[in-house]
Amino acid sequence: MARPPLAAILTLGCKLNLADSGEVARGLRAAGFEVVDRLCEADAYVINTCSVTHVADQKSRRLIRSARSMSPAAPVAVTGCYPRSAGNEAAAALGADFVAGITEPERERLVAIIVERASATATSPRSAAASGPLHTRAFIRAQSGCNDVCSFCIVPRTRGRERSRSIDEVAAEVRRAVEGGVREAVITGTQLGAWGRDLDPPLRPEHLISAILERTDIARLRFSSLQPQDITPGLLAPWGDPRLMPHFHLALQSGSASVLQRMRRRYTPRDFLLAAARIHAAVPDAAITTDVIAGFPGETGSDFADTLALCRDAGFARLHCFPYSPRSHTAAALMPGQTPAAVRQERVRCLIALGEELSLAFRRRFEGSVRPVLWEEERSSPEGRWWHGHTDNYIPVFAPGNGLRNRVTPALLGAVYHDGVLATLTGGEE
Repeated sequence: MARPPLAAILTLGCKLNLADSGEVARGLRAAGFEVVDRLCEADAYVINTCSVTHVADQKSRRLIRSARSMSPAAPVAVTGCYPRSAGNEAAAALGADFVAGITEPERERLVAIIVERASATATSPRSAAASGPLHTRAFIRAQSGCNDVCSFCIVPRTRGRERSRSIDEVAAEVRRAVEGGVREAVITGTQLGAWGRDLDPPLRPEHLISAILERTDIARLRFSSLQPQDITPGLLAPWGDPRLMPHFHLALQSGSASVLQRMRRRYTPRDFLLAAARIHAAVPDAAITTDVIAGFPGETGSDFADTLALCRDAGFARLHCFPYSPRSHTAAALMPGQTPAAVRQERVRCLIALGEELSLAFRRRFEGSVRPVLWEEERSSPEGRWWHGHTDNYIPVFAPGNGLRNRVTPALLGAVYHDGVLATLTGGEE
């Protein structure tokens, strides 16, 4: 008896791409495919690309080539932002059989073409298939596109104008995830704080959050990511519900007022600190994570010092640091005062060091406390085998145990371990 064909969906970039890949995976499973999320011999490939930086472009190109060489006869579909920035012809030259856009009808077309072209009999090894759900959490797209014109960003060109999905659509997708055994849903979008303002009548993100909590049985809900101007008392009000996770990703980019102005960001350093203070006051144990760009055109040593100082003042739990990457079709690429690559890299190293210091302080703050953990996978280390998961406020946790995958249990947090903490199970399940 022939087994179902195997599709490998390989995703680069943001949580929105993960959400898009999840939709493609559901479509392929409904058509009878097994689906994995790693590079292996397969009957079909979907490469969901990223183009936010030159490094992301390189990774996208490498992954397309790897899929093409791994199984030369298998169809390779490419989607995401890379074809939108480099052109469909560039993807085809790397080995893509066809390119699909990022809208829902185009994703449906992608699934239809994969089903049509993939072999009906399996040629890849059965052992490549994964058992159970692809992920213990579901990434669910509530919004896509961006109307802002940040001077460094190519995303409005690749993702288009802002488009919100309805509450009914998002809630239905969360319910489907719950029915599939998922314990945690991550609501995501290009500009998530803009959700609802293009609907008729206009709505605000807190309306979406409250509706999901009311209409679904999801055990844990995350809302990622936001900007300082989105942090209002109304937005924070739903965080009184324990199912809404105390974790906020709040994009900073720079702590310098002059750099933020050249970036065309819609907030000042003071605005950012006020937003962080509102979060800490309303959700005291919350983790705030952020993105920072080092070496933006015209960034002086004093500007960079302002960024380091703001990061300390905001009390971030984790920093995601990037050297500035000039992108064609952006205003910043044409600005005078382009920062030398060596300076950009040195400033990134400083940010990484600060990020490690801040992350360590945040994790140590919760030593000896009990927090709920969603257990995701079992890992090997020189010290033995550990289960890995995340607390509600997104601290990575490692603990011994049996059969913990996709369970939420309380855990006593202990000493720092690698990028997380060691923990002891305290019994029970939430």
